[in-house]
Amino acid sequence: MRDPSTSSRTLPTLRPLTRRTALIGALLGCASPALARRPRLLHRDRFVSGIAQWKIELERAGRITAANGVLDIDVPAGATVWFRPVLEGPVAIDYTVIPVAEGGANDAVSDVNCFWMAHDPAAPAGDALVIPRSGAFADYDRLATYYAGIGGNRNSSSRFRRYVAKAGIRPLLPQHDLSAPRDLLVPNQPLRIRLIADGRHIALHRDGRAMFTLDDPAPYRRGHFGFRTTQSHLRVLDFKVWRL
Repeated sequence: MRDPSTSSRTLPTLRPLTRRTALIGALLGCASPALARRPRLLHRDRFVSGIAQWKIELERAGRITAANGVLDIDVPAGATVWFRPVLEGPVAIDYTVIPVAEGGANDAVSDVNCFWMAHDPAAPAGDALVIPRSGAFADYDRLATYYAGIGGNRNSSSRFRRYVAKAGIRPLLPQHDLSAPRDLLVPNQPLRIRLIADGRHIALHRDGRAMFTLDDPAPYRRGHFGFRTTQSHLRVLDFKVWRL
């Protein structure tokens, strides 16, 4: 016997009802997850009018400029370039970065690094930018932050860490310590980076590939983003921050 729920007489009634239910759900804020999570642009820097949006911390004097669509970071030692606005999750951070090899003094092809959701428990309101730092890497141990380094240690390793705001402690899980050629840097080859802080889901995507992922039961939901490098020359293009 034919199931009456699939008969041709019932279909015209069910289809309009389904559409109407979806419309009511959307109006009440109950739209599908795919619609609810459509990204919205929060910040963008095309690097055409200087570095007013950035705070620079240098271990030794270097050259950092933003013009003609490029943030140029050319430094002989440790450097962090902080984005001044505070970010609150869920967010994605996108940019393209090129490790430069053109014969310059700092063209080492090394350390395409970054912090994201960085905050300082010892600072007022946890603001990572309130307490000045020298640019030396150890100065950042007391941050609570996510950190990734691609091509670190003179392009021999790539690592991801969840800092816990304790001096000298930089936890590293085995799966976040990589050294395969595809995980390192190629001179003058652009990398398209996406950083994600979406609740427990923390990730770094490289050229569309999930390079590092972490399911964090106590995620960092608010903080600053910063480019980080040491003794290298990087060019950064098209920086964007999205609300997920």
